Amino acid sequence: MEQQVATAPAAQKREVKTVEKKGLQINDLILIAVLLAAGAVLKLTLGTVLTFAGMKPNFIIAMYCLAIILTRPNVGQAVIIGIIAGLICQIPMLNATPWVNLASETLGALICGLLILVPMRIGKLDINPLVNTFISTVVSGYTFAFIVGCGLGGNPFLATFITYIPMVFGTALFNCILVQILVVPLRKVLKK
Repeated sequence: MEQQVATAPAAQKREVKTVEKKGLQINDLILIAVLLAAGAVLKLTLGTVLTFAGMKPNFIIAMYCLAIILTRPNVGQAVIIGIIAGLICQIPMLNATPWVNLASETLGALICGLLILVPMRIGKLDINPLVNTFISTVVSGYTFAFIVGCGLGGNPFLATFITYIPMVFGTALFNCILVQILVVPLRKVLKK
């Protein structure tokens, strides 16, 4: 007589179904709104205090990059986040050159939305937030610089590029470090 051994439910392999995310959820939209608002407040307050040698941290860029990195929207949604960030910059005291940020933040968010799709790891460390924010800030900063310097000011391209090196790269360095520091604890909080 053959004996059949029944496997206990605990011993059976569990199947974990992964739910594919389709679009931004309400929680994502709330997080994006809170981060963009925080970026505006920080730019108005700490941004002025932390200004050094013409370099001023741009918390709005850092916060929309953080929002895109955490919520992982599709590219079109990332562009919309950039447009909203650009519109926030139209608030008086956030921008001395109205409407220029609309183009620069939209392009920066587009780059961020594209780069979030590229895996970047060193061992177990995810460096996408660091690299992504740095590149997105440089793109946004130079878009702003070229519109103001070349387009509105009539300055030569190379002169504008060189003049803005300390400001753009200094801001990019600050932003990428800030985002890399914030992304780890925020991911843990969001998982809960």
